[in-house]
Amino acid sequence: MSKVLIIGAGGVGSVVVHKCAAVPEVFSDILLASRTKAKCDKIAASVAERIPNAPPIKTVQVDADNVPELVALIRDFQPKMVINVALPYQDLTIMDACLETGVHYLDTANYEPKDVAKFEYSWQWAYQDRFKEAGLMALLGCGFDPGVTGVFTAYAAKHHFDEIQYLDIVDCNAGDHGKAFATNFNPEINIREITQHGRYWENGAWHETEPLSIHQPVDYPEVGPKESYLLFHEELESLVKNFPSLKRARFWMTFSQNYINHLRVLENVGMTRIDPVRFQGQDIVPLEFLKAVLPEPASLGEGYKGKTSIGCQIKGLKNGQEQTYFIWNNCDHAAVYQEIGAQAVSYTTGVPAMIGAMMMLTGKWMKPGVYNVEEFDPDPFLAVLGTYGLPWHEKVDAELAFAYPDAVAK
Repeated sequence: MSKVLIIGAGGVGSVVVHKCAAVPEVFSDILLASRTKAKCDKIAASVAERIPNAPPIKTVQVDADNVPELVALIRDFQPKMVINVALPYQDLTIMDACLETGVHYLDTANYEPKDVAKFEYSWQWAYQDRFKEAGLMALLGCGFDPGVTGVFTAYAAKHHFDEIQYLDIVDCNAGDHGKAFATNFNPEINIREITQHGRYWENGAWHETEPLSIHQPVDYPEVGPKESYLLFHEELESLVKNFPSLKRARFWMTFSQNYINHLRVLENVGMTRIDPVRFQGQDIVPLEFLKAVLPEPASLGEGYKGKTSIGCQIKGLKNGQEQTYFIWNNCDHAAVYQEIGAQAVSYTTGVPAMIGAMMMLTGKWMKPGVYNVEEFDPDPFLAVLGTYGLPWHEKVDAELAFAYPDAVAK
């Protein structure tokens, strides 16, 4: 049994707290911290209402940008580890605080600087020696994508392939929340990600594409065909590093035409800018203002209908023969809301974060240093993924959405 500090009280944070509270034999004492304590208190009340015999959730206000404040909080509570589901801008300050106080660390998204939309692991991988020398572990990107998609890939490599050559991660949210325009996770992070150039790995090099310029329909299980757009997503960087046999790796995500139309209008009028503009005597970042007026992702659960479908389509070699493989999960928005009052996008990120923490605290995934999820044995993780709400499916000799090898679909 271990104490755990959870930082972040958004949609994902709520899921992590509910899921940890339901496993008191691992997470015996939970402290939830956020810049806004009222959000923490609301989550704590929901846990008390929904989960019988859950340990009381302690709550506290903290500024996750402030290392001394984090250090003081960690020293006072003395957790075994910190689960970081705050903003990606705060990854490094929280990692610094963990090093200073001697506790383990886990997050769901890689660090990115606030003033430039740059998605890479270099800043966090640079902590490898410091965590190793301190005898501490940092687990990076333990959500769904990144996270489960890396575990899926490691499972495929362990059980179904001698050599993985082609990987396409396919992510569909076929849900309908009834809003004119909303993002399913932090609007600022979501829009920064989508409006950047796409990137994919092929023949030993990264290739860049114009934003949302490459797309094709993909037939998703329990959903059907949906137009899917090539993006750069952070797990591609770590998967290419950890599976050097990959000849090509790409990431695809669905967007409705309504979503894209809204996004293009917002871009055209400058509302997705991340540089400050002067307004009435003060500097305002347009994207931060836009975030303030859009619906809170955590508020989307009620009335949300439909499913997500996320998986890995893989081709490679087994016993000298070509083989295809598809591994995926479907998650139902309405079922998630019924369970813990959340929506499926938050749920598919929060559940794996809890399981990753469980893997660390029970010693199944534990070694000093900084690691991505695919560097560990996937079997114990996938053995409980369905138990805690995300059942997965696999198909060998699957008919895949993509021809291998081929030119990039245009």
